[in-house]
Amino acid sequence: MIPNVVFSIKCKDGFDNKWNNKYVEVTEQVGRLGCFGFMIINIPGTWFGWWSDEAFALYLIVDTILVMLYCAIWIICFKKNSVFRAIALSIIPSMLFLFSGIMSRSVLLIIASVLFAPSHIVISYKNVK
Repeated sequence: MIPNVVFSIKCKDGFDNKWNNKYVEVTEQVGRLGCFGFMIINIPGTWFGWWSDEAFALYLIVDTILVMLYCAIWIICFKKNSVFRAIALSIIPSMLFLFSGIMSRSVLLIIASVLFAPSHIVISYKNVK
């Protein structure tokens, strides 16, 4: 979330969405809020936990690597508006949410990430072109 906070401070006017597709935008926002929420809140009967301690360790390692990669690309490419930056900074969180949902066996996180990933990636790509 730190890169998002820094972005909102630096870009007070917010994100200029050049591609207006309300259906995709709503799908992205529903998915985004679901991903953020279900990474923190586990609703009984929709979250089944990790298969083993090893699975939990793998979850922590992979999520840490993805967060570090996201932050590194964000820092390196902060002032560059390129297709690489847009795609990388949309694919990495999408992978993080989906992987986290699968590893924690969270049905709602998986659903939210499936809504979020394609819509976030396409919005990011369309806005850089």
